[in-house]
Amino acid sequence: MSRSGFATRLVALIRKETRQMLRDRSNLVVGLLLPVGLILIFGFGISFDVKDARVAVAMEDSSPIARDTVAGLRGSPYLAPVWVRSMTEAERLVRAGKADAILRVPGDFSRHMAAGHGQLQLLLNGVDSNTAAAIEGYVNGALAVPLQQRGDRAGNKPAGAASVVIVQRTWFNEASESTWYVVPGLIVLVMTMIGAFLTSLLIAREWERGTLESLFVTPVRPLELVIAKLTPYLVVGIIDLTMCVVAARLLFQVPIRGSLPVIIGASLLYLMVSLLLGLFISGTTRSQFTASQVALLTSFLPAMMLSGFVFDLRNVPIVIQVISQLLPATHFMGLIKTLFMAGDYWPDILRTCGILTIYALVLVVATRRTLRKKLD
Repeated sequence: MSRSGFATRLVALIRKETRQMLRDRSNLVVGLLLPVGLILIFGFGISFDVKDARVAVAMEDSSPIARDTVAGLRGSPYLAPVWVRSMTEAERLVRAGKADAILRVPGDFSRHMAAGHGQLQLLLNGVDSNTAAAIEGYVNGALAVPLQQRGDRAGNKPAGAASVVIVQRTWFNEASESTWYVVPGLIVLVMTMIGAFLTSLLIAREWERGTLESLFVTPVRPLELVIAKLTPYLVVGIIDLTMCVVAARLLFQVPIRGSLPVIIGASLLYLMVSLLLGLFISGTTRSQFTASQVALLTSFLPAMMLSGFVFDLRNVPIVIQVISQLLPATHFMGLIKTLFMAGDYWPDILRTCGILTIYALVLVVATRRTLRKKLD
């Protein structure tokens, strides 16, 4: 009888817990949809391969010999050459983020080539040291093919195999330190964690405790409540931002080539967006557990995996690229790395800050709506 009673009670408890789990949709989201999302993102959306790397080819020498030497770039599936006439135009493309490297064919290339010692210059954007190293290998491989063919046609004579020297330089990250690439991105993750993840619990906690209803009978307005909720975490975010910048410069020796006021201003704007996003999630879900899970799925994890923090987003499927462009973290990630490594590029600064401002205004309106004085 005792064994029968144990089995009966166990079955009853299992049925009760199963019904409770099925009623709580947030548990199902975490238990079923999160693994599916991670499988799809890591399986299809994350790639460390470099494809269609944009190389600006500055053809200062347009002779047939020069064109034949760089012809191998067209046939590489890993390179997307952009043909320009001058170094000035090529540099503009790199600073605008429209090219990852520059291959300069100097004006006297054909003359030196005829003498058997041609020289090309390869300039790499070192903001992402891994991508720069991959592009260097692809360019060297693409140029080796026509040179080898010319050598075979010339019977491997010294003038035929033409000793072409590729002089390589790395911009923005001369030491090729991966730390210089990673540490600025940590600012985005820290701002996201302080903003969206922590503030997502604020209003939900008030709803669960029943203290928010008491505020509805006071003259407090929704906008005032939003500002009051955000202010303490804004101060915490400023302290964390200061620690990140100081650690980047003093602890990891990351160069700060951009204007410090611009870095601080853009970071505070992104922090405000993250805070408002967390507050909106908190007011919408009204449950601390659900709010924390939604914030994790919509803010911190995307900021870590889909913002360009670890890998180049141009190498992922188009669908993932579109989704990533909807994230505020993606735009701020590109800006903060540019400010640290390359300096102030105002078209990028104005564009990104404009996008973040639009996000902030939309979230202010949305958050106010979740705090309207009404009871369910």
